[in-house]
Amino acid sequence: MTASWKQLFFQILLLVFCRHINTKTPGPTPPPLVADSPLPTDVRSAILKGESHTEKVEVVNPVNLTLECTWAGNRDKQPNITGLWRKDGEEIENSLLMVQLENEQYNLRRVFNIVNEESLGNYSCLFGNEARIDFVLAAPHIGEVRDKPIVGYVGDTAVILCKMEESKPKPSTWNWYRTNGTNKEQILTAAEPHRYKIVNEGEKTKLLVHNLTEADSGSYYCAAVYPIGTTMGHVELKVITFFEPLKPFLAILVEVIILVAAILLYERSRSKKNYAAGNETNDQSNTLTQGENNESEGSSSMRQRKV
Repeated sequence: MTASWKQLFFQILLLVFCRHINTKTPGPTPPPLVADSPLPTDVRSAILKGESHTEKVEVVNPVNLTLECTWAGNRDKQPNITGLWRKDGEEIENSLLMVQLENEQYNLRRVFNIVNEESLGNYSCLFGNEARIDFVLAAPHIGEVRDKPIVGYVGDTAVILCKMEESKPKPSTWNWYRTNGTNKEQILTAAEPHRYKIVNEGEKTKLLVHNLTEADSGSYYCAAVYPIGTTMGHVELKVITFFEPLKPFLAILVEVIILVAAILLYERSRSKKNYAAGNETNDQSNTLTQGENNESEGSSSMRQRKV
């Protein structure tokens, strides 16, 4: 092959390769990444006139929460005092600062990103060592829970109810747990459909426990699940046999039987004593009668001799 032919061959190969690259359809352009939407904001304020104050804050969704503290100060109002923030008793990093006296009061303000259950807790603002405001952040509390245990009988079905107050937000869902030693074990109805059934109805939930046994006695927890976290309520279940309610009656019956037996024994003993005492009296009477008769006979004989 001459040099001209070689050159022509390489030109043809280069042309085919370039056509293959130019005619290739480009893939779709990936959509641009969308930034996460910013968290909603909220502000909670508290005014302190004494030395301490506690403010309860219910949180349902993640939020950028601004906490504001206002203290009227004491009699000796310093132009500047030390202020800081703590969470669950531990000082928050870079929260120590000097607070100036403005309009006869001191103000502390800080924004907190409340994004999950770990973010909840007790946030405290402190004005030196003299004043303190606590903000207790938590998911809505379950208020309507039985204080007394629920009593069920062996073989029956127990219905355990938990309910949120109507004024509070409805949870996303409900879960149920029972204590297993020191741990809480979630009740899964799919694992034991013949034993457990959970009925969720918005602000309330029911746990049905079928075919009760004495082993079902214990602590049960209803959990209201919110986007920010979970709050729990506690209910006690006590399973007894049908013989259990009869125990007080049987105890009273036994006491009555013992009392009647004691009375009968006492009366029998008393009767025996009275009978023995009666025999002794009769013997003494007979002895006296015989003595009197002998005396009478003696006196009669003496009279006859005198005559």
